[in-house]
Amino acid sequence: MKPFRNRLTLIIMTLIGLSMLGAGLAMANVFKQSHIQLLEENMVREINLIQATLEFPSHNGSEAVTYYTQKSKELQQLVEARVTFISNNGTVLGDSESEPQSMDNHALREEMVQAQKEGTGRTIRYSSTLGQDMIYVARPVSEGGFDGYIRLSKSLVEANQGVRQGWMVMGAGLLVLFVLAALISYRIAAGLTSPLEKITRVARQITRLDYDARVDIQRKDEIGQLAHAINGMADSLQLQLKTIRDNESLLQSVLNNMTGGILMIRHDGLVMLINRAAEGMLGIRAEQLTGKNYREMKQHYELTMLIQEGLEHRTHFREERNLYFPVESTVRLDGVSMTQEDGSYRGMLFHLQDVTDIRRLERMRSEFVANVSHELKTPLAAVKGFAETLLGGVSDEKTSRSFLQIIYDESERLNRLIRDILELSKIESKRSAMEYSPIHLSTFFESMFEFMKPYADKKRIQLKMEVPEELFIEGDEDKLRQIFTNLLSNAVSYSQEGGRVQLTAEEMQEGDNLRFTVKDSGIGIPKKDLPRIFERFYRVDKARSRVSGGTGLGLSIVKHLVELHQGSIKVESEPGMGSSFIIEMPLLQEG
Repeated sequence: MKPFRNRLTLIIMTLIGLSMLGAGLAMANVFKQSHIQLLEENMVREINLIQATLEFPSHNGSEAVTYYTQKSKELQQLVEARVTFISNNGTVLGDSESEPQSMDNHALREEMVQAQKEGTGRTIRYSSTLGQDMIYVARPVSEGGFDGYIRLSKSLVEANQGVRQGWMVMGAGLLVLFVLAALISYRIAAGLTSPLEKITRVARQITRLDYDARVDIQRKDEIGQLAHAINGMADSLQLQLKTIRDNESLLQSVLNNMTGGILMIRHDGLVMLINRAAEGMLGIRAEQLTGKNYREMKQHYELTMLIQEGLEHRTHFREERNLYFPVESTVRLDGVSMTQEDGSYRGMLFHLQDVTDIRRLERMRSEFVANVSHELKTPLAAVKGFAETLLGGVSDEKTSRSFLQIIYDESERLNRLIRDILELSKIESKRSAMEYSPIHLSTFFESMFEFMKPYADKKRIQLKMEVPEELFIEGDEDKLRQIFTNLLSNAVSYSQEGGRVQLTAEEMQEGDNLRFTVKDSGIGIPKKDLPRIFERFYRVDKARSRVSGGTGLGLSIVKHLVELHQGSIKVESEPGMGSSFIIEMPLLQEG
């Protein structure tokens, strides 16, 4: 902005200089003209004075020339001008500078012609006699014996010298005025450009995204209005930017917290957007894929083929694909075509939803229904078969009682199955309320062992408990009883006669958790069955389970109840070496 100020100052000073130069030339010309006019008027007065004071005798010929030559020289000393007497016919009768006989006829001289016409003749011309510019003034005189003209002439050297002095004085004055004008113009230019510099500086700050910058100018003229407009524009931009940033933040927050993945791909195949959920599903970072072609996802061949099909057809579709990276999963892909306001095609928006758990639950539901149907069908078939036999007539009372006992046992088994199904359904649907209270573990397990002792004695199985007297836990007593009843019953059922079942409770090193272990000396569990031991209706030995009256839901119920207590359960077993069910559970429950 300073170069602009300098240019503005230079322009103003040039205009002022030109104006002052023009004014100086005009003033010099006026001064010169007025000086010449004043000189001419003085010369007219001097001629009139000569006419009034000089005697004009009636001389002719050489006497007249001698007389007027002498008088012209005398008058030259008085008026300080060249004096010339000229007759009507233009003959020079006397001259203070030259000999009349050597001078030309003056009848046609400009000042003579003008004096004849107007009474006074004035002219300025170069005198070849004297070699300089002269001013000539002539007037007709008719006195006594003289009838002609008196002409005075003066050199313009003095006049020019006066003009030069005037020029010097005026030049000095103009120089002072020019300096003052330069200072004033610089101040004016600074007054004009300084606020413009501030406005320009603020405008540049705004272009650099500094929307807090403001113009501090308190003026009511056009510059003040411009500053006010700039500040208003900055306020508007700042407000709009805040709105945009808030919307972007809100949109980013929505995208980042969506459970579904979002993948936006431009019409030319470049990835425009990928949210956090999509990153997790695809096992790729947004910065690795954004701005690149979607085919960079080489580990998802089927998915890229589906995306390519969507980009080509530009229609809405919904498909499911299996992904094997970073983990095996099932993803449902919804594709929607994106268009701009003018209808032009922009690309595709893909919504990715992980439906692995949904499909797994659907399979589990189907398997559960199939298992329930199967489990219900077996006792019902037995009840129906033996009932039909009895209705058909059985003469042997012992056989009838045997059939009735089978019908009773199968109905009991059916009752347990229905009870366990309802219990598991209630637990899984979170409808089973938890009632926490402090439980003294030694007392709790002693009562359980008393309940289990008759069943263990039938098989001569030794029950052993190692629970420190000082241990307490916070939990739901009924559900804990259900957990350990199932585990102890299984341990007794799958242990051979004369075996041993041991329950231990100990505080873990962290001090916040307890570990419970139910160990038996039974037949053990094959390694291939260990991962599925807690599934519903899963039996390692199906024949033996049916004989023992198990429903296949006990361990599944145990697992859910342990998880309701914020705990975990695992099993360690080897065939023929027995099994150990290990439960880790917090001392205190949160919430």
